[in-house]
Parts: sequence; structure tokens; C-alpha cells
Amino acid sequence: MIYLSTLLLSLFITISLIPVLIRLAGRLRAIDIPDARKVHEHPVPRTGGLAMAIGTFVSAFLWAKAGTFFNAYAIGAGIIVLFGIIDDLKGLSYRAKFAGQLAAALVAVFYGGVMIDNLGSLVPEGVLLPPWVAMPLTVVAIVGVTNAINLADGLDGLAGGISLLSFCCIGYLAHLEENTLIAFLSVSLIGAIFGFLRFNTYPASLFMGDTGSQFLGFSLITMSISLTQGTTPLSPILPLVILGFPVLDTLTVMFERIAEKRSPFSPDKKHFHHRLIHLGFYHIEAVFLIYVIQAILVTSAFIFRFYSEWLLLAGYVVFSGLILGWFFTADAMKWRLRRFDLIDRVIKGRLKVLKERGVLIIVSFKIVEYGVPLLLLVTSFLQIKVSGYLSLFAAGLTAIILLAWFLKREWLRGALTISLYLFIPFIIYLTSDPHDIWISETAERIYNLSFVVLIFFVISTLKLTKRKRGFKATPMDFLILFIAVIAPYVAGTYARYRELGEIAPKMLMMFFSYEVLMGELRGSFGRLTIMTVITLLVVTVRGFI
Repeated sequence: MIYLSTLLLSLFITISLIPVLIRLAGRLRAIDIPDARKVHEHPVPRTGGLAMAIGTFVSAFLWAKAGTFFNAYAIGAGIIVLFGIIDDLKGLSYRAKFAGQLAAALVAVFYGGVMIDNLGSLVPEGVLLPPWVAMPLTVVAIVGVTNAINLADGLDGLAGGISLLSFCCIGYLAHLEENTLIAFLSVSLIGAIFGFLRFNTYPASLFMGDTGSQFLGFSLITMSISLTQGTTPLSPILPLVILGFPVLDTLTVMFERIAEKRSPFSPDKKHFHHRLIHLGFYHIEAVFLIYVIQAILVTSAFIFRFYSEWLLLAGYVVFSGLILGWFFTADAMKWRLRRFDLIDRVIKGRLKVLKERGVLIIVSFKIVEYGVPLLLLVTSFLQIKVSGYLSLFAAGLTAIILLAWFLKREWLRGALTISLYLFIPFIIYLTSDPHDIWISETAERIYNLSFVVLIFFVISTLKLTKRKRGFKATPMDFLILFIAVIAPYVAGTYARYRELGEIAPKMLMMFFSYEVLMGELRGSFGRLTIMTVITLLVVTVRGFI
């Protein structure tokens, strides 16, 4: 439950701060102006990184236990955030950025003890790298990955999505290894990124800026090194696999610049995401493709976490060769994605016809409109005994919704959103243990299957809707579905983590479904309000029975 509280706290802090920081961005001139190297066409605030950092720090400081690594991480991340803020407001040269990254890396190494001294089977058994080799190597790795994530922040949602998938892997591995500190930090960062991606998916209304991208990069590399070094069965090569795509991208671009006798830090449009756009992929398609690649990498890191370092290294070399070979071949053959292929002519064409007819969207939306609140109502009946605390909590949320209904209808959406986001995690968590619910095993399977069926209609509604504004289908849908599909399978292999693997996907699917539903309702929240109030009253009354 404490992991859930940590995630929700960082999520809500980030979401709450973002509107304030967006308004401040104009006054502070923290605006990203389009230029020839960038893909966006309009000025966009770049204060999202500060919101993520605050959300992470607050939740981490409340729950994480202080220690050498945590103190060093906090100081190093603080340095990164400070230099990032200055860069986003005033602009810094690459030398000044490098100085900040170097200072943060030195704190992590010399104070936090973060060090790459164990290379596993790559060296003779029992041999550790001497400090005079391990320390510079670690500093280079920290600075390199910090820059790699920074440079990956070139498309809407790209750096955030890559980092989210990586933190999911790192956090779960830390949980399995009972490294609670890194698990807490990962969960805090996951919540903050989810809150940020709500505003950063295409078309983005907010960027993370150098503050956010460097903060995420520094966090990823320090936490992954700390987790995989020392007395652990995890392979020390795992950080390379988890972060392999942005690292390969950065190294490739820098080598190309050096080969052209230019500074490795000079800006251009040769990153992998730029090349995908140049090859004819749409913005969303390029981000989605990179998400898929990153998902394959983190899944591979989890599956092969105990395997030989030589096998992992060989696998990464093959992966790198395939990526580079594909780009090289595409450039040499001047290949471009053809827009009259099967997908665009058949699938997208049929979707367009279905949209114009409007029959399927009506059916799909009605299933979502009634199915989502009904599923939450059913969930409220499952628990054998409702505690008095949850009953009072539900009564308070009911009061918030009713006050908005009777006093000021403009507040109703906000009241519903806050109430549902607070209520759903608790009711899902309290019904996750089969011993605490009264239905049979067969009925429980049907109940779990209903989440999958419902999310199918939710996505169908997104794809068929004619709505131009509000919540739309984005690459973030893939992140949600990937976690929803993978988490139960992975957690199911460990009996004591099976409940954890069911809670997160159900929560994500509920949040996602309500976001889509409220966007489609276009302000007509009457039926949704009634169903939500009934659900909350059921829990309120059951607590006193």
C-alpha cells in the first residue's frame, strides 16, 4: 500500500503544479521557441521538469529512509535540477551543462559510493576493477546517460516514455531484490512521469526542458548502477540493456559529428527520432516505434537478468547492429515509407468510413458510458467487510461531488476527477486479495476479464470518435497497455507479488477509461455523477452495516 501512496502522491503533486508552472513560464520566459532543428511549430512552456522533480522529491523524502546513497542522490539530482532551471530560463553553454553534470556525478561516486567495479563474467571470477579505473568509468557513464536522455527529448512524450518503461523495470527488479530505497524512488518517478505525460503526449502543451530530461537521465543511471553492483545476483550489464537505445543513439550521432570534423555537441537533426521522421513516419508513429523498441529492451533485461554478461553483451551488440544496419540501408537505398500501403488504404480507410457512418462509435461509447461506472459499482460490492475509515472517506468524496453539483456546476468535472482518482486506488487495492472478497473463483475470472473487454471498447471509442479536442489516442496508450498486459504476467510468476501485478493494471485501466469517458461526455456529467454518487454511497452505507 505504501508504494501505491507514493505513486499517487508524486502523480498528484506533479499534475497540480503543472498548470501553475505553465502560467509562470511566460513571465519567466521559460518557453521553447521553434527553430530549424526542432519539430514543433508553436512556442511551448518547458517547465514540466521542475514539476516532476518537486513531485519526486516530496514523495521520496516522505517515505524513503535517509542513507548515504539517498543523500548523495538527492544532492546530485538537486545540482542537476538547479543547472537545468538556469539553462531553461537563461540558456547555458554545453561546457556549463557539462560542469553541472560532472559535479552531480562526482557527488554520486565519492559520497554515494555509486561505482562500476564489477563486470561479472567479462573479467576473471572475483576480479573487481581498481578504484582508479572504476571511478572515471562511472563518472563517464553517469554524464553520458544524463546527456543521452537529454538528447532523446526531441519528440513529444519520447524521453518521458523511455524513462517510464526503464523505471518500471528498475523499480520492479529493486522490489524483487528487496532494495526498498530504489523501489520507492522508482515509484515516485513513475508517478511524476505519468502526471507529466498527461500534458506532454502529442500534441504537447508542455515540455520537460533540460531540467526534466537531465533529472531523469541522472536518476536512471545512478539507480541502475546502484541496483546491479555489489552483492546482488543481477547482471551488472543490465543498465546497458535497459538504457541501450538512447545510449546507442547518442554514441552514433557523436561519432558521425566527429567523422564530419564537427564538435560532438553541435546540434543537428541526425538522432534516431529525426531519422524516422525523415523516412516518412508521422510524429506519433516515430514515438510509438521507439516505445516498442524500448519495451522489448526492458522486457529482455528482466527475462535475462541472471544470465551471463557475455550473452547480454552479445545480444546488445546484435541489437545495435540491427538498428544501425536498418538506418544505413534505408539511407543508402533512399527508402521512404509509402503512404498508400495496406495500413493507410485498408485499415485507416475503413476506420474513416466507420467514423463517418457513426454506428460503431455510438455502440462503443454507450458500452463505455455505462460499463465503466457499472464496473466500479460492482467493485464496491466485492469486499466482504468495508472498514469504517473507507466509509467515512467515501462519504467525504460524496459531499465534495454534491457541493459542486448544487453550488457551481463548472467545478463538477474537477470534483469528479479528484474523487475518482482518490477512490479508485483504494477500492481496487482492497478487493485485490481473493480472501477479502465473497465471489467465487469463476466469478472473479469473469470480473477480471471485464477490465480487458472494457478497455477494448475504450480504445475503439478513441479511434472512432469525431471529437477534435480533449483526450485523444496517443502513444501513451501503448505505455498503459504494455504495463497492463506485462505486469500481471510478470507478477504472476511470483506468488507473493501476484496481487501487486493485478492492482496496477486495473488502476491504470480505470483511470484511462474515466479520462476517455469524461472527454467524450463533453461536459454532460449528469449520469456519470449519479452513478459515482451511488457507488460512493454504497461504500459509505456498507461501512456502517
